[in-house]
Amino acid sequence: MKTAILYESWHHGNTKKLCDAIKKEYDVVLLNVKEDDIKLEEYDLIGIASGIAYSKFYKEIEQVSKEKMTEGKNVFLMYTCGKPGQDFAKSIKNILSLKKCNVLGTYCCKGYDTYGPLKLIGGINKENPTEDEIQGAVRFYSEIISKL
Repeated sequence: MKTAILYESWHHGNTKKLCDAIKKEYDVVLLNVKEDDIKLEEYDLIGIASGIAYSKFYKEIEQVSKEKMTEGKNVFLMYTCGKPGQDFAKSIKNILSLKKCNVLGTYCCKGYDTYGPLKLIGGINKENPTEDEIQGAVRFYSEIISKL
């Protein structure tokens, strides 16, 4: 089974830490939406990983998902954010629904956040994602592939 994780992680690299930990233990291809040529047809499983801005996945990863996602793919979602609690994946799930994709699960954890006024106080969640949260992403991926 060929797996790619499409990611966008530019603020503090929080989401990239999750992707790198999965890549270290599993044979996955990491595709940076800002740097790589995105072709998803050849993959059986696609992860979409992002930080959160304005209560949803980063704009560019949503746009790439609209334009490049192949219909009917198995997909999993991961994100980091300053304050987990609500479903910040709602918008990307709507995009994937239109593409008839099967969303197998979502993983979320805190990330270091200095966006907007948080910058004035030095940010929040400076220690996040923790090693336990990073390993949680690896366990999440393991659970996803065990479903297939």
